[in-house]
Amino acid sequence: MVAQLLRLRLQSILGALKRTPRQMIGLLLGIGLGIAVVWILGLGLFGLRFAEAGNVRDLLVVAGSFVVLGFATVPLLFRLEDPMDPRSFALFGLEPGRLAVGLALSALLSVPAIVVAVLSLATVVTWSRGGLPVFFAVVCAFVAVATCVLASRVVIAVGSVFLSHRRTREFTGMLWLLVLVLVLPAIALLASMDWGNAGLSVFGRAASIVSWTPFGAVWSAPGDAATGDVGGAVLKTAIALITVALLWLAWRRLVAKLVVSPVREAPTKSFGGLGWFDALPAGPVGVIAARSLTYWSRDSRYLAPLLIIPVVPFLMIAPLLVAGVPAQPLALLPLPVMCLFLGWSLHNDLALDSSAVWLHVSSGVRGWADRLGRTVPILLIGSVLIVGGSALTAMVFGDWRVFPSVVGIGSCLLLVGVGLSAIVSARLPYAAVLPGDSPFQQPQSSGGSAVVSQSVSLVGTLVLSAPTIWFAVRALVESPMWHLTALLCGLGTGIVVLIAGVLIGGRVFDRRGPEIVGFATSV
Repeated sequence: MVAQLLRLRLQSILGALKRTPRQMIGLLLGIGLGIAVVWILGLGLFGLRFAEAGNVRDLLVVAGSFVVLGFATVPLLFRLEDPMDPRSFALFGLEPGRLAVGLALSALLSVPAIVVAVLSLATVVTWSRGGLPVFFAVVCAFVAVATCVLASRVVIAVGSVFLSHRRTREFTGMLWLLVLVLVLPAIALLASMDWGNAGLSVFGRAASIVSWTPFGAVWSAPGDAATGDVGGAVLKTAIALITVALLWLAWRRLVAKLVVSPVREAPTKSFGGLGWFDALPAGPVGVIAARSLTYWSRDSRYLAPLLIIPVVPFLMIAPLLVAGVPAQPLALLPLPVMCLFLGWSLHNDLALDSSAVWLHVSSGVRGWADRLGRTVPILLIGSVLIVGGSALTAMVFGDWRVFPSVVGIGSCLLLVGVGLSAIVSARLPYAAVLPGDSPFQQPQSSGGSAVVSQSVSLVGTLVLSAPTIWFAVRALVESPMWHLTALLCGLGTGIVVLIAGVLIGGRVFDRRGPEIVGFATSV
């Protein structure tokens, strides 16, 4: 059966030459590009045999990790269809295990897979520096190819099973945004890096971290063996083998599912309960909180910013590291930045609610109840983030005495941001993406009100949090006794601003109810 599937895959590739001229040209261009890549990079890999082993390992780890990541993301980014979809074989009664093997092997007959296979085998020449490095290079070459092929197959299958057409578009948009946010700064960073000793040191530290991940372990093991770290080579080979095993299990289960459900089924839901409405107490605050939690967990307009917030601080850290800032104090940066933007994310919440806000106005809900209920999702997320993130920050920083200051700053930025957003979203709303639209679709107009609203809420949060930040800095520079002061100041400031924001925002909501409904229905 495997031979038949391979023959079928080869015939489908050759069949493209007999179809439209566009498909034929695309296939020929792909083959030509693949040959050029293999030729150029293959010569480079041969030349690296005479370079310093540690630098070669770091280079292959970073480059190889991007290759694996590409196989795992490109199918979703470009919504690639599977030419050998397991659902096409549903009527033949094939055993899922054998079908999974045949389809996985047939996936090797593609230009990207062949290019990776040839270049992976070329690394054997790169590591021809002794018997042990060659052994690990041969093993890891096959494992790397299997990882790339299985990752792409699993990703395509998961997309076909769990993502509807509309959600696929939304997820693809968020994935493109995430890739651009990560890749463009990385390219700029690499272009501006001083590739002397300092640059190589930063590059080496990044490679050493990536080498312990499923993306980089398979590329690092031969280099570790060449530098004498046999134990590290064995452990990283084990990580690579475990990764392939998990991908294979996932692929086999997906094939078993797809062959018995040849048509994508519409998702069915059980409505035996009311979800968050059952979990939270009855009353205006509880109902609004349940409604807010529901759309924060389902609406892509809210989920997209949550994907970006954890990335922002690390984009700030990378240039600072290259500029020579010590790594230890930078460990204190990610949590406050995430708390700042998490609290700020509510500053236009009413506009995102669109015309549905009339439910709150027409039912006579008190403004403070509306303001308080809408803060619940962010406060829940922020509480978990602060508790776990503060402990992790203190551990990475290497001094648990900073824990109170980290909690104080994070709590202050979050609570102050939420409090100010409760006022700003009611007083200065601006046009937002409509419900049901893509989170990346631009509203028709937002005018200068968007700049004012965003600036007031963000700058105001920083200004009101400045005393807490000052006490925390004094604790680091002068005496640890200021850590407790920073904690108390942060919690006190945050709670006071949150309460004041809910009450003042509630008054604004009560007074401007008709105007808010008019604004929501006009954008």
